[in-house]
Amino acid sequence: MITRLSELFVRTLREDPADAEVPSHRWLVRAGYIRRAAPGIYSWLPLGYKVLRNIEQIVREEMDAIGSQEAHLPALLPAEPYQASGRWIDYGPNIFRLKDRKGGDYLLGPTHEEMFTLLVKDLYSSYKDLPLHLYHIQTKYRDEARPRAGLLRCREFVMKDSYSFDIDDIGLQKSYDAHRDAYIKIFNRLGFEYVIVHAMSGAMGGSASEEFLAVAENGEDTFVASPGGYAANVEAVHVVPPEPVPYDNAPAAHVHDTPDTPTIETLVNHANAQVPREDRAWTAADTLKNVVVMVRKLDGTREPLAIGLPGDREVDLKRLAATLEPDEAEAFTEEDFADHPSLAKGYIGPGVLGENNASGIRYLTDPRVVEGTRWVTGADQPGRHVFDLVCGRDFTADGVIDVAEVKEGDPAPDGSGPLRLARGIEMGHIFQLGRKYAEALGLKVLDSNGKLVTVTMGSYGVGVSRAVAVVAEGTCDEKGLCWPREIAPYDVQILATGKGEAVLNAATDLARELDDAGIKVLLDDRKASPGVKFADAEIMGMPTSVVVGRGLAEGLVELRDRKTGEIENIPLDEAVGRIIAVVRGRPSID
Repeated sequence: MITRLSELFVRTLREDPADAEVPSHRWLVRAGYIRRAAPGIYSWLPLGYKVLRNIEQIVREEMDAIGSQEAHLPALLPAEPYQASGRWIDYGPNIFRLKDRKGGDYLLGPTHEEMFTLLVKDLYSSYKDLPLHLYHIQTKYRDEARPRAGLLRCREFVMKDSYSFDIDDIGLQKSYDAHRDAYIKIFNRLGFEYVIVHAMSGAMGGSASEEFLAVAENGEDTFVASPGGYAANVEAVHVVPPEPVPYDNAPAAHVHDTPDTPTIETLVNHANAQVPREDRAWTAADTLKNVVVMVRKLDGTREPLAIGLPGDREVDLKRLAATLEPDEAEAFTEEDFADHPSLAKGYIGPGVLGENNASGIRYLTDPRVVEGTRWVTGADQPGRHVFDLVCGRDFTADGVIDVAEVKEGDPAPDGSGPLRLARGIEMGHIFQLGRKYAEALGLKVLDSNGKLVTVTMGSYGVGVSRAVAVVAEGTCDEKGLCWPREIAPYDVQILATGKGEAVLNAATDLARELDDAGIKVLLDDRKASPGVKFADAEIMGMPTSVVVGRGLAEGLVELRDRKTGEIENIPLDEAVGRIIAVVRGRPSID
């Protein structure tokens, strides 16, 4: 059926929305694909909904191809399964909780591991029923603290989540590999550049996970890659500790006045001027910075934590959050310092940290702080630092915490070369869950020996609505959207740009013939100027447009390729065949 632009529910905008931070947000709103309903919540207009459904279909086809069966579970979920798994608490403030009129606890589903586990438990009881793959494409809800960037960080979004159920770990690995291969095919079809990286499992749990990240300069995730093939989300990078250093000949620790040294740089300059080393100059990497944060537990209690790390690095807040999850880190306030008078702000050293010392504050150090390393650090007195403080001789920590920033050029943990940092947008995440949810919810089956065994599971998610934004990010230009053909709302946009019935009739006849041939057509039949129609065609981003206008007197129409900008005049009586060839065969006009 031909869609007439004069009847389509759409309004294009000439100005960017005030809250647009990234190109996809700007163009999807301006082109009339989505409209903001509330922070992090969007309405899908007809054009945008077609793109969303086209992406869903790609995901559906590849999931079906590995034998996964589609179901559809509710979004409003009872609390009990999530309480049994621990995620009712572990999710903290990130889920929407509500009560019904009888006082029962419910949540809006952030993901559905528990519900699929119970569904399989209800219906299957034998190893003969396994392996089993189930999926659904469903609206999810997460109470994002800072929704932003349009569809990239929402409170309501569409996700495909699938689940595998196997009798043993060998089966789980096969299911995991099958989903991994399916994801590669999905993202290859969507057409954006992506990388597969090691990732943290977080509240999901499990023994292993990988993320599929769309490479994007404005992505919120940072990942690293090495020339030898190592790739990981920055939160999942684990520093390999250096070997211990002999310290038999290290000088004894000595305290010095260090006035006017509020920064690491000023401290290093003062040290080299007033307390020089014999072997080389002091550097920022020789200083031990001790950062104190408050850890808020899920029950609301707060506990201080001190982190010791080399002074040439900062604490990476994302790495810290991933390490502490489900607890959260908060700033150490002036009131907190007042409650811990043994802490000399700006001059905190290991001397007052740890459970056996004055503050009683738990003290964790970076993996680089190994036995025998010598440090310049706070002397726990205002305006004073201690030099040549040796780890293992003069202080010990309560443990290790790997939350320092990862820098360009750092060695890869597997020895495969220096790391390169880049930005990405999380598009998929796959987990080897193991038996966490099956054990919590009692999913067992009889094995071939008649013995009850716990089922092992995998979980696999794709951000379907987010994919709309990611594809838009990767294909838009300064004029607007530019959709790949497989997910575009329409194959062809026909523009009737001349006055009189002849032009409109010719455009309508051409649209009808293409529609009869199975080509999806958007006909711009509005009483608007050619300039408006050209601008709207570019902002809407259909891969091919046909202009029926002044060339009609000579029996010609214009065939335009949105991606390349190429324009070709072709005879009207050949137009149907040429357009069909472009849509079904060649990616661009020769």
